[in-house]
Amino acid sequence: MRNPVVVRFFGVRFRSRFLVSCSLIPPIVAGYSDRLLACGGHLKNTFCLGKGRQAFVSHHIGDLENLETLTSFREGIEHFKRLFDIHPEVVAYDLHPEYLATKYALDTNIPQKIGVQHHHAHIASVLTEHGLQEPVIGIAADGTGYGTDGAVWGCEVMIADFLGFERLAHLDYVPIPGGEQAVRQPWRMAAVYLAQAYGDDFMELDVPFVHQLDRSKWHALAQMIARGINSPPTSSLGRLFDAVAALVGLRSEVFYEGQAAIELEMLAREQQEDIYKGQSDIYPFSIRMRDQMPARLDVAPMFRAIVSNIQQGVPISQIADCFHRSIAELLATVCFGARKQTGLDIVALSGGVFQNRLLLEQLVSRLEKMTFRVFVNRRVPPNDGGISLGQIAVAAAQLQKR
Repeated sequence: MRNPVVVRFFGVRFRSRFLVSCSLIPPIVAGYSDRLLACGGHLKNTFCLGKGRQAFVSHHIGDLENLETLTSFREGIEHFKRLFDIHPEVVAYDLHPEYLATKYALDTNIPQKIGVQHHHAHIASVLTEHGLQEPVIGIAADGTGYGTDGAVWGCEVMIADFLGFERLAHLDYVPIPGGEQAVRQPWRMAAVYLAQAYGDDFMELDVPFVHQLDRSKWHALAQMIARGINSPPTSSLGRLFDAVAALVGLRSEVFYEGQAAIELEMLAREQQEDIYKGQSDIYPFSIRMRDQMPARLDVAPMFRAIVSNIQQGVPISQIADCFHRSIAELLATVCFGARKQTGLDIVALSGGVFQNRLLLEQLVSRLEKMTFRVFVNRRVPPNDGGISLGQIAVAAAQLQKR
């Protein structure tokens, strides 16, 4: 069990394994958070209540996927309201219409309701922790977040402050066949990315993944994709990590969320040799600019390079290491372009993908060499456990503007 967190509530110091108190809500939103409830997300749920400039983030509720966790969520909110004498008049919630936390917010008798986009909340959680009020370049990277265009977002580069965000770039959309089933079966995403890179010819590739692929299953998925059946577009970086893990033969199915990506990171850390430490082992990628934002981050060249490495017999630990550094370089390159466009030199990183310490270290190092100031979550987790803090700050700022 982790060591208890030492926090302060109303000036009283005590130890708790559950609560996080952030007395960092910036002055721009002070005075509005005392009547706010933020309901958080669907996975790794926490909720948050505000009082003055303090935000009280709850204990870890977990994934709201059954009656037991939903009951714990409801009871926890009532307990916090009594404990801190907070009676919210405004509730903030995630935009995903099927999240149980969202349904709770919309069904409650709290009179005013404010929807907050998932990835905006991620970046706002970093701004809140560090007391940043100016706009920043935000990178939100995770597995799933409901986008304003109805797609499944998950690798978003944006200009953001508490009042709003503008999406500058995102990972190019690919279909996610079967929705949640693709999360549990990473081989689906590997096949999707290969199809994006090679078209139907990917079935002729001489690599173990293709040899072992159940062609009848892929044929059924390809028909789903062609007909637009349960195959929403996604820009998820988490799903890209899953795809690479499946392609190199690590795991075709997972037993818990993020398992494939975790194993890919562990594999990359095994690569201790210094032979491939220059630009030569950054896989190629493309940033496709358009007349209007956002730009598209195309990793099809990266996939073709990985396939080539597999065919050449390159150790998969080296491939995993090169992939991590390539993603760090891609994101740093986008930030460099964003600074030229906007003049901003602060980058905020959040989202569950940044629990990958190797990727985080590489990206932060690259950004700092470019003289960016980089901020990450410290007091709340970068995954969805931290978005309730971001939601409450965004909602409070919007109330003040109104």
